[in-house]
Amino acid sequence: MQSRYDLSVTTQGPLYPPSEVMDEEGNFIVIGALNRRRSDGKVITDWGRAIVKVGSPVPLFGESAPYTIIEEFGEEIPPHVGDKVLHTLPLPLPCANYPMLFAPEQYPTANSEQRPSYPFHKTPIPDALPEHGRQLVDPVRLKDWMTAKGQLDLTVTRDGRSAEFDFDFKGLIPNSLYTVMSLREKDLNADGPTRPGPLGIPNVFVTDRGGAGKFYARLPNPFPEPGTSGANRVVNVVVLWMSYQLSHGGAIGRYGLGGDIHAQLKLRAPSFQDFRTHD
Repeated sequence: MQSRYDLSVTTQGPLYPPSEVMDEEGNFIVIGALNRRRSDGKVITDWGRAIVKVGSPVPLFGESAPYTIIEEFGEEIPPHVGDKVLHTLPLPLPCANYPMLFAPEQYPTANSEQRPSYPFHKTPIPDALPEHGRQLVDPVRLKDWMTAKGQLDLTVTRDGRSAEFDFDFKGLIPNSLYTVMSLREKDLNADGPTRPGPLGIPNVFVTDRGGAGKFYARLPNPFPEPGTSGANRVVNVVVLWMSYQLSHGGAIGRYGLGGDIHAQLKLRAPSFQDFRTHD
C-alpha cells in the first residue's frame, strides 16, 4: 500500500502551549488549531492563524479553553504580521500543560531550567565560537517560515512488517538542522501520555542553501491493527526546526514545545487509518 500526503505549514505542536513560536512582544504566533468559545459557551477548535496572548487560560491536560486572540490573519499575511521576527519560547514554557520530559536519560532536569526567549538567529548554540561559522545570521520572519512545503510518500513494505517514509521539502530555513518526529495515538492521551519520539534514528536532516531537503526512514510495525494489545500507532509526522542546532538520539529535543524544537510542517489531523503492519 502506498499514499502521498502534502504537509501543512504550522507553528503548533499540541494545543498547549498554543504555539512553538513567539513574536518580539512575547505573544504566540499560531498557525494551527485555534480554540474559540461559541455563543452557546462551548469551546470549538478549528484551523486558523492568529496572534494569541501569552496569558491565555490554561486548562488541565486533555481539556480545552478558548485562546485570548489578539489578531487573526488569513493566507495572505498582512505586512505587519509577516515581518514579525520569530523567537523561541522562554523556559519554563508559558501556557503549557503537557506533562512530558522529552529526553529523560540525557536531560532529567530539563523541565526545571530557566531561559529567556531568543530570536531564532540568536539562540545560543552550545560550545559555538564565531570562527565555527554559524550559518543562520539573519532574522527569520513569519513570511519566511510560511514558504515551507513538504510531501510524504508512505509505503508499506511487501512483507507487511515495516513502512517507509520518504519526504521531499522545499522552502525551509536554509542551512539548518531539522528533526522529523512521529506522533503516536497515545502520545496525547490524557490518562497516560506516551513520549513522542523520532521517526527513525537518526531522525535529522540539513537543508541546503535554498531551503530544500530530503529525509527517509523505515519504521518497524508503525501501524498495528487497532485494538491490538500494546498498540501505539503512528498517526502524524511533524517536521521540527531545531533552534539550538542539536540532535538528541532517541529524543526529539531537550525542552520540547518551542523551547528548542519548533513545528513547521505536519498533517492537520490524525492520519494513516487505512494502513496496517504487523510484527
